[in-house]
Amino acid sequence: MSSISMSAVMGILSQRLLQAMMVALLVAGLCFLMVQSLPGDIAFRIAAGRYGYDYVTAEAAAAVRAELGLAGSALGRFGDWLWALLQGDLGNSLVTGAPVAGEITHHLGATLSLALTAVALALLLALPLGSLSALRPGGICDRLTLGWSVLMRALPPFLLGLVLMVTISAKLGWLSAAGHGEGHNIWLPALTLGLGLSGVLARVVRESVLGVVTSPYYRFARTKGLSPWRVFWRHGLRNSGVSVIAYTSVQLVLLIEGVVVVESLFAWPGIGHALVHAVFWRDVPMVQGTVLVLAALFVLLNTITDLLCLLIDPRGSKES
Repeated sequence: MSSISMSAVMGILSQRLLQAMMVALLVAGLCFLMVQSLPGDIAFRIAAGRYGYDYVTAEAAAAVRAELGLAGSALGRFGDWLWALLQGDLGNSLVTGAPVAGEITHHLGATLSLALTAVALALLLALPLGSLSALRPGGICDRLTLGWSVLMRALPPFLLGLVLMVTISAKLGWLSAAGHGEGHNIWLPALTLGLGLSGVLARVVRESVLGVVTSPYYRFARTKGLSPWRVFWRHGLRNSGVSVIAYTSVQLVLLIEGVVVVESLFAWPGIGHALVHAVFWRDVPMVQGTVLVLAALFVLLNTITDLLCLLIDPRGSKES
């Protein structure tokens, strides 16, 4: 690696590290304020999460309030959480009493596996469809890809999931409709997300590849006497990959942070599903820890994306 590219890498890492610290502090503060401003008695909600609504009394809520110190200053509790965070401790769940770090690890692992599988399935469909459409614009494959993209964008994820559940699980019996713990449980939710993503991703690949194959340098490469596929492999694939990687990374973040509906539909214990329950039960440490980890993950994925784009695009290192 040259000195120029090394300086570019160090610039990206230092910028993202500063961004991560600022995002962490801002997200944690806003999250705490929003949870505290929600209507209702936080102690009653926590007691309901522990014992159920049918068994919650004023005495139980008062006991929870005294146990967790909820009668004290909210600013003091936030300060205690920040001090524990500086020591690497995300605290314990107010509802289950389990360490927040362990809870997040379990749920985030489930969401990551689901999101990565969905992106892989989307790429398996989008890369060949988008490339073929760009190499023959206006052809049959291009028209079919456009129709596929429109259809997948028009179908809401929950409706697509229900269709797959009825056809693949109920009618054909190939996969289980919901659940977690067995290898085949991931395929239906991943297929729901992957199909929805493949439509738009195919058009992104198509536009990116089309911009490359119509460029002067690509047309010049074809005059060397190489076959069209060899020219595309050598000169087109790498140059069109920057925009595809950037778009895919954004979609991966959205899948990780915003698949609550699909996770709930297929009973998948992901991080979004856990965050919704934590907000509902006013489990403040769980909410703060989850949002903090998601914000850090967003910065990490952006950093990896910048480094990948710098790696495959030599112009990035020269400009830096």
